[in-house]
Amino acid sequence: MTILVTGATGNVGRNVVDQLVKRGADVRALVRDPSKAGFPAGVEVVKGDLLDVDSLRSAFGGISTLFLLNGVVADEFTQALVALAIAREAGVKRIVYLSVIHSDLYVDVPHFAGKFGVERMIEQMGLNATILRPAYFMNNDITIKDVVTRYGIYPMPIGAKGLAMIDARDVGEIAAIELIRRERADAPLPLTRINLVGPDTLTGTDAAAIWTDILGRPITYAGDDTAGFEQNLRQVMPHWMALDMRLMADRFLTDGMVADAGDVERLTTLLGRPMRSYRDFVAQIAA
Repeated sequence: MTILVTGATGNVGRNVVDQLVKRGADVRALVRDPSKAGFPAGVEVVKGDLLDVDSLRSAFGGISTLFLLNGVVADEFTQALVALAIAREAGVKRIVYLSVIHSDLYVDVPHFAGKFGVERMIEQMGLNATILRPAYFMNNDITIKDVVTRYGIYPMPIGAKGLAMIDARDVGEIAAIELIRRERADAPLPLTRINLVGPDTLTGTDAAAIWTDILGRPITYAGDDTAGFEQNLRQVMPHWMALDMRLMADRFLTDGMVADAGDVERLTTLLGRPMRSYRDFVAQIAA
C-alpha cells in the first residue's frame, strides 16, 4: 500500500519522504509543481493543492496512510479540514498529523488555534491518527544567522521560560517511524498524541551563549521586544502572519515550550539514538 505525504517539498516534508524511502515504503508526494520536486527515485509525484478537491480525490485514490502537514497560511484550517474530509471519503484509516506543542494552550495564536481545531476534528470524526506536536524548530534560526554573525546579537524574542527546540530532521524521522508503524499494523491503531521536543530547553540567554561558544566571540540576547519583532517581520511577510508570529512570541515569554516528563526519553527510544542538539545545529550552520 501507499503513504501519501502532503507538504512534501517543505523542510519537514522532504525529511519525511527521505526517511520513508529509506524504510522501503511506497511513497506518493502531493506537490503544487512537480518540476521542483526532486525526490528520490521511486517516489510517485502527483500534482495537487489542498484546496483543489478534484486533485485531492485523485491523489488519495488507493492510499492507505496519510501524512498531513499544512503550512502557516491564511487558509490553513480550511486546507486541513478539506483534506481530512477527502481522506474519510476515500476510506483512509491511518493518519499522522503534524500539529504543534501547546496547541490547546496558545489559544490566542492563530495557527496554534487552527491546529487545535484540526486535532478536535480528527478526534470527533473518530479517525485513527497520531498527532505529532513539535516545539520550536531550531532550523528556523537559519534565517537569523546573518544577524547573529554581523551584529553580535541573538534576535529571536524567546524569553526566559525556555523552548525545547527540535531539529526538523528529527521531526521527519519520527513522523516516518510513526507512519510505518501505522501502515504495517494489522488493524488501525487508536489515536495518540506525541510531543516532539529537543534534548535541551533553552532561553534567549542560553541560545546566545551557545552562539558565543561556537563563534568564539560575544553574542548578546537582544531581549523580549515582541512588538519590534513584529515590525521587523512585516518587512518580509504578510502583516497578518507577522502578527501571528508576534502573538506566538508573546506566549514564549509567558509560557515557554517546555517538555513534559518523559518526552525526551520516549523520543530517544523511538529514534534509537540521541536527539540532535541546538549546539550541534549551530556548529553545523556556522561552519
